[in-house]
Amino acid sequence: MILMSYDGSVDAQAAIARAATLMPGAEATVLTIWEPYLDTLARSGSMGFGLGMSGSYGDSEKVDAATAEAAQATAMEGAQRATAAGLVAQPRAVSDHGGIAASILAAAAAADADVIVMGTRGLGRVKSFLLGSISHEVVQHADRAVLVVPSPVIAQHRRDWAGEETVPA
Repeated sequence: MILMSYDGSVDAQAAIARAATLMPGAEATVLTIWEPYLDTLARSGSMGFGLGMSGSYGDSEKVDAATAEAAQATAMEGAQRATAAGLVAQPRAVSDHGGIAASILAAAAAADADVIVMGTRGLGRVKSFLLGSISHEVVQHADRAVLVVPSPVIAQHRRDWAGEETVPA
């Protein structure tokens, strides 16, 4: 069974395509992780405390419900993409408690996945600052196989760069 981390990004789409090529017909769970509203505020430092603002967080349940629904839709889209590519896929959306990588690893353990498949980058936190940090953390802490599919853009740049090199005689 394959656990695929999916956020709708081009990199996650490439990971699904690669997994389908390497493991046609395999069972897969397409996982999308969403972050609870109050966790997002706490992480970003936007809670307003210490600035004379008490903030109104009464709607956090509504925000979380909408976020969970959007994550489920993303997981469904990924599962449909995986099914179209030749996998037997089901969607799953879970809330992030303890970090995205930890949530992926916990979901893989719960599903008894044989392999975790993910792209090198995604739509996650601080994308431009720590490219690939989630995939790196998953690889470093996994107790099962992990397939990390390079970003199509970066892979193309690497192929172009390699084509320009000359091999010494």
